Amino acid sequence: MYRRILLLVCSLILLTTQTSCWSSKEIEDLALYSGLALDVGEPTLTEQALQDQGATYPKRNTITVTIQLVPANSVGGTGRQSSSSSSSSDAPYLNVTGTGDSVLEIFRQYSLRLDRPIIGHHLKVIVVSTELLKRQEMNQLLDFVLRDNDIRPSTMVFLSQGRAEDTLISKEKNEIPAFHIRDMVHNQRRTSKVLDPVILSKMDALMYSKRSFALQNLVTANGEVEFSGAGIIKGDTGHWVGALNQEDTECLAWLTNEGQTGIIKTYDGNKQEITYEMKAMKSEITAKMNGDSLAFDVKIATEGRLSETWNIDDYPAAVKNSQKAEQLFKKRLEQMMHSLMQKLQSDYKTDVAGFGEKLSIQEPALWRKVEDHWDDVFSRTPIHINVDLKITDFGSFTN
Repeated sequence: MYRRILLLVCSLILLTTQTSCWSSKEIEDLALYSGLALDVGEPTLTEQALQDQGATYPKRNTITVTIQLVPANSVGGTGRQSSSSSSSSDAPYLNVTGTGDSVLEIFRQYSLRLDRPIIGHHLKVIVVSTELLKRQEMNQLLDFVLRDNDIRPSTMVFLSQGRAEDTLISKEKNEIPAFHIRDMVHNQRRTSKVLDPVILSKMDALMYSKRSFALQNLVTANGEVEFSGAGIIKGDTGHWVGALNQEDTECLAWLTNEGQTGIIKTYDGNKQEITYEMKAMKSEITAKMNGDSLAFDVKIATEGRLSETWNIDDYPAAVKNSQKAEQLFKKRLEQMMHSLMQKLQSDYKTDVAGFGEKLSIQEPALWRKVEDHWDDVFSRTPIHINVDLKITDFGSFTN
């Protein structure tokens, strides 16, 4: 009897003290956004029509913010009517656009147009227009995003050569563009033209340290999106200063040991195409001091296969032909690396390849002297590149 009474008392205590999920909200009552695009301010036709009817508030049209809501039916008719025309009526997502001079204020203005509050717990990608970054600093644009507790620090950040809002549009009926962009990163195992994604937590550290960095660039055409090169953000200004093409971006990934795959294409003595496919890649950057003079030695070692040749007369596995091919590929890789360094040191005068990081580890005393103006020092520092390339496989072929 005593045990039953004790059990009853304990049960009553548990029932009255456990709050459960008192602050929970049903997912059907929320508007989840998975993508965020930031562009130069251009009010949409819908916004202009609303403003003509008195829907105005004090603002400057500095920035246009587009969010991608999923699923589309998480927002009722009011939201659909007020959205931009960037998503079709049967798409599984809804893009909503607002223009102003404060990201947070624009977000709150959405509450005047949508029938459910937006929530950023499932934000996957942020795309920033390079045109906007010519005018505004990256830390200004992402200040609210970094402060907001709803947005996860694992959110990926990309650049867009055109309008960022266009990257959140797809011609595929059942495709959600924000998820598609996130999943494209997985193709790193196939090509080093896909860089390691920069997430918000890393972005915050880069901006705080005023280090220059590169972000993957997106281009769009006819409802399709493609990774195409990278954009460079200058550390001391926070502005976009230039772009790297796909080949430069691949070399950057190899130089920083972020990329282990890729191909090198060149032409033999008969001007026939031959292609080398990397199976292993390793680079090593070493700082060298000669008195007060600084230089860097870069050693790149790669092994791979001769995967394609259009010269059907030569036997590729023959020692003579193999050695010739190795020299051709080595020369081509050296040219690609020198082209990248030319852009980083002469054109953009920014270190996004980790030379400063290596110097801080190998020569910390010197680094403390130059870190405040490292990009300038980097642009004047000699860099010597040595390539060791070996063909270890010729694939399957019939002699």
